Amino acid sequence: MTTETISTTAPPAGRPRRRRWIGVLIWILVTPFAAWAVLRTTGWDAGFRWIQLVAFTPYVAAASVAVALLALVLRRWAAGVVGVVIVGAFAGAVLPRALADTPPPSGGTPLRVLAANLARGDADTKTVMDLVLRLRPDVLTLQELTPEAAGRLEKAGIRKALPHMVGEPVPGVWGSGVYARFPLRADQAALNYGNFRQSVAVAPEQNLQIVSVHPCAPRFDYKAACWAQGLRALPRPGAGPYRILAGDFNATLDHAVMRELLIAGYRDAADVTGQGFTPTWPQQGWEPVPGVTLDHVLADPRIAVRSFGVHRVPGTDHRAVFAELRLP
Repeated sequence: MTTETISTTAPPAGRPRRRRWIGVLIWILVTPFAAWAVLRTTGWDAGFRWIQLVAFTPYVAAASVAVALLALVLRRWAAGVVGVVIVGAFAGAVLPRALADTPPPSGGTPLRVLAANLARGDADTKTVMDLVLRLRPDVLTLQELTPEAAGRLEKAGIRKALPHMVGEPVPGVWGSGVYARFPLRADQAALNYGNFRQSVAVAPEQNLQIVSVHPCAPRFDYKAACWAQGLRALPRPGAGPYRILAGDFNATLDHAVMRELLIAGYRDAADVTGQGFTPTWPQQGWEPVPGVTLDHVLADPRIAVRSFGVHRVPGTDHRAVFAELRLP
């Protein structure tokens, strides 16, 4: 006769407790990503700190994948499902920037646009002029254009390449300008919020309106309002002249106020060409933070986008942005 022995030894008392704590820790990891995804998706403004943080959404999106995988590996199924939903929300928000749109048909009038933030006029004049001569832009928009920087550009020959100019060079960070190969006139007074002057120019022969974009930077609580006002004051595309917005927006496509411009019809040249993750600020050595895309060329929906690129300019914390467009 065989005697069967049944063990009545209970599992270690600490094991269920450890499992509970692992579950709690997983939810602690998942919850901030869920909150971030909700805020980013809904566009709800949680204050000026959120305005600063949301610029780093692509990095948070990448980290959310690791958290979702961790929850699934540890068999925390509820947290894992929530994590997968979060990853999906982030993917829908940011992945299209890495996917190029179908190239537009050939034809139309070429238009090259270059934009650069001069960092209180301290950007290297020779590099700016080298870009102008090498890239041959038809339009150059400059931000933080000071009288001294404008004078150096004049001496370096900017008016030989781009003889026409509309702008307001001002000491400090508040000036801007638009240079072009073709005649320009001031369409209106510069858009001025928080003393940041965004120059507006019209090229009558091309039926084109150009804005050198530079709203105030939301570095402090009291700057958040003028930042949003400066962006919302930008002209929307419509049945009038073709419009181009180029410069330092102090915003990424993760800011709701920037998405308003895209919803209105503008197309971001970096996004259209699959280069929407290319950082433009800060240049290496300027700030100990990951790079984000603050500088843009936005084109009227009637304008085709052919290419996009960024270029380093010593003396400034921003990279210059360049887009090849086609007018109808």
